[in-house]
Order: sequence, then structure tokens, then C-alpha cells
Amino acid sequence: MHAGSHYNLKEFLLWTRREIYVLLVLAIVPTALYQYLNWHWLAVPWVPITLVGTAAAFIVGFKNTQTYNRLWEARQIWGAIVNTSRAWGIMVKDCVIVPDAPHDAKALHQQLIYRHVAWLTALRFQLREARLWENTNKSYNKEYRRFFSVPEKEQKLEDELRKYLSDHELAYVLSKKNRATHTISLQSKQLRELKQKGYIDPLNYVEMENLLVNLYEQQGKCERIKNFPYPRQFASINLFFVRLFVFMVPFGMLKEFEKLGEHMVWMTVPFSVLVSWVFSSMEKVGESTENPFEGGSNDVPITSLSRTIEIDLREMLDETDLPPAIQAVNNILM
Repeated sequence: MHAGSHYNLKEFLLWTRREIYVLLVLAIVPTALYQYLNWHWLAVPWVPITLVGTAAAFIVGFKNTQTYNRLWEARQIWGAIVNTSRAWGIMVKDCVIVPDAPHDAKALHQQLIYRHVAWLTALRFQLREARLWENTNKSYNKEYRRFFSVPEKEQKLEDELRKYLSDHELAYVLSKKNRATHTISLQSKQLRELKQKGYIDPLNYVEMENLLVNLYEQQGKCERIKNFPYPRQFASINLFFVRLFVFMVPFGMLKEFEKLGEHMVWMTVPFSVLVSWVFSSMEKVGESTENPFEGGSNDVPITSLSRTIEIDLREMLDETDLPPAIQAVNNILM
């Protein structure tokens, strides 16, 4: 699953147009030399090109499969976060009981649920932090960014967390490097205090702690994907094979199209560009799928998922002044 974005052919051609320009040059130059200077020695037999193309196809297919698996795993993790968050809301509302002070119980419910939303906020901000190997700073992605915005890159974490945490808790969380981890630790601390006061049954306390452990597990899975890139040795050899194949394709087509007629050799240009564009586009798609949390147009829409969870949990509190669901902009959902 990608982040709610939808490519049509026009957008895809726009996204890959720089590669198309390069491919045109690579096709026109040898064709012109072959036709006008009679450099017929430029023609290369198809056998070596086919062997390189076969290797390139295998490695491109392998990379795209592995990068898609990273994306799909990331989406599954956030699906688990959605489910666990809803379970947390139910248990908070039904298992935290103050018999003699229902108003106090309602305040506790709000505190525990709001702190969970703070955890979601801290987590999504951490996952949007830039890494050296990510692709958002590449020229073609910077240009495409005019079609959408990434909230975590435009908002301040402190301002967002202030909506859900007390001043004391906000200062504590911001003093830590891993803010999401310590937000969960505050949840666990309060659960222990509530159990000691008799507001939570011991069995329910164990179940709620297990939910926190599960949230830690999902957070750890997100951090693994975020902090461990697709291995560079595979990415590098993939790029090298594709570029080698793209460079060789026009030389293999020269002699073939010349057989069709004197001037038909110029058909080398469109057909070599087409074949080369297929391979270079597959390589580029795989590269852009490597890091599903960086804030690209095809990443997991963690901002939208977090807002969906927040709306669900606050509705459990019977609140009516809810934030709106995040809508796709230019068919791109963040």
C-alpha cells in the first residue's frame, strides 16, 4: 500500500523526465555518428546486451520485491498500532474505575488517552526525521514536493505535544532523546499508581501493561525499518547494471533498424529510449520505496493514521470537538 497517492501517466512522465532527457541523448549521439560519419563499428551484437539486460532484470526485480516488502511491513506495523490503540481506549474506559468519584475517573481516562495520542505524535515526528540515505532531498522528489506537504516538517513537536501533556510531563518528555519511549514509560508509571490505589484490578493491570509492551514492540519495528536502510551493496549493483544496460541498448539496435531501410536507423532513438525508460523507471520506483517513513508521496500515511486513531479514542471519551480527518491533497495522503 502506498500513501494514498495515484500516479497517472502524465505525472509519471513528469517525475521521470530527467531520465528521459538523458536517454534521448544516449540514443541520438550513437545514431548520428552511425548515420552521418559511417561509424558502423559502433553497432554491437545483441548477445552481450541481452546478457546484461537479463542480469539487470533479475537484480531490479529482486530490489523492487525487497523494497515493497519493507513498505508493506511498515503498513502492517501501523495497522497493528491502530488495533492496539483502540484496545487501549476500551480498556482505559472500562477498566480504570473510581467508584466514589466518577468525575475523577473521567479525568483519568482523558489523561491516559491523551498521553497515548502524545505517543503517536512523538513517534510520527521521530519517523519523519531525515536520514542521510533517504530520497526526499533528491532533485526529482524536491520538485514533486510542491504537490503536497509533510506536517511533521512544518510543525513543531513541542507545540503538538503541548495539546496532550501537562507542562511537567512535556518538559520531561522533551528532555529525552527518544520521546516516544518515555511517553510510554509515563503511561506505565501511572498504571502502577492506579493499581496501588485500587482503581485498576490486578488482572486488568497486567493486560494493560501488555498493551504497552505491544506498543513498544511496534515502535521498535518502525525504528528498525527507519534506521536500517536497504543494503547499499544491492542498491549500488542494481544501479550499475541498469545504467550499463541503458548505455548499451542503442548500440544493439543500430544494425537491426538499418536492415529495414536506409533512414530507418533513426527508429533506434524512440525504441531504445522506450526500452531503457522501462528499466530506469523500475529502478527509480524501487529506490523511492526503500524508506516508507521519510515523507514521500508513496510512503505509509502515518499522519493520517495517527489522526484517525485520535478521533476514535476521543470519541470513546464522548468528545464532540474533534479534529478533522486528514484529507488527501492532489491524491496524496500523508
